[in-house]
Amino acid sequence: MEKLYYSISETADLLGESVSLVRFWTNSFPKLLKPRRTAKGNRQYTAEDIEVLKQIHYLVKDKGLTLEGAGKQLAAEKSKVSNSVKALDSLREIRAQLMEIKNSI
Repeated sequence: MEKLYYSISETADLLGESVSLVRFWTNSFPKLLKPRRTAKGNRQYTAEDIEVLKQIHYLVKDKGLTLEGAGKQLAAEKSKVSNSVKALDSLREIRAQLMEIKNSI
């Protein structure tokens, strides 16, 4: 079952990035990312927040865009970016499955 909220460390693990980078991206995209805060002030991310972070990750890390470029791309073509991220995630899962099969042979 999917959780309602993920800690910043869980979010970073899902992205394969550092906590400081997730924090930096959150601060860089305040209109797109508004994580909930606990009483202690810790960030809590929803599944939707994580999807936006995956899109940012794709644009910055995979496509090599600047943060400004990524923001413009998300504003102009959010659904296209979202579809690309979903396709890339599916391909990564398939690759992992194929590697498991290869290693078991």
